[in-house]
Amino acid sequence: MTPTLIFDLDGTLVDTAPDLLGAANAVLAARDRPAIDPDALHHMIGFGARSLIAQAFALTGEEAQAEEMPALEAIFIAHYRDHLADFSRPFPGVEKTLDRLKARGVPMGVLTNKPHELAGPLLARLDLMRFFPVVYGAGLKAYVKPDPRIFEDVVAELSGGKGHGGRGVMIGDSVTDLQTARASGVPCILMSYGYTPVPAASLGADAVLDHFKHLPDAIGRLNFGLS
Repeated sequence: MTPTLIFDLDGTLVDTAPDLLGAANAVLAARDRPAIDPDALHHMIGFGARSLIAQAFALTGEEAQAEEMPALEAIFIAHYRDHLADFSRPFPGVEKTLDRLKARGVPMGVLTNKPHELAGPLLARLDLMRFFPVVYGAGLKAYVKPDPRIFEDVVAELSGGKGHGGRGVMIGDSVTDLQTARASGVPCILMSYGYTPVPAASLGADAVLDHFKHLPDAIGRLNFGLS
């Protein structure tokens, strides 16, 4: 039985932290706030731009007010769009493993809380779109992860509207990905190297991997026959 693999983006497929840091610090600089360092940022990624900005403001002084958030998001998006892949790169083993899965005919999509307008262009810049006929980012629908509807939407589009039939797998790096999987009733595989304030190994996923190249074996252990 061939599974449908749904991947998170930031912290799972691509190390986007350097360019996200630049965008976050551009927002802070625009409001005369001190910059944050990479170690602090790693724990803020994965919940969308608004959450990242809110956490950065809380870390550097008074919290951002709700009424100023649209302007702050605009600064963030504008800077990030201009520096989308200056330093962002796929994690080790990602391209070779995706090549291996694609050759086996495994359907694969991306489900991220990164703004949809940026998710596709980032994947295209890094030559990863060739693996993913379906990419969903925040703003494409009225709901985002961990709402199970967004997972179902991605899988349904990949399968021509047939649904996952118990064969979907959520692959990510954070509690948001785990919650998405649990709400959708599918297995979850987490990457230990990603962006999460809580170690992935402590979250209770079906498997936790230290390297992306181990993914086919992990899926095989879930009885999908890819090992």
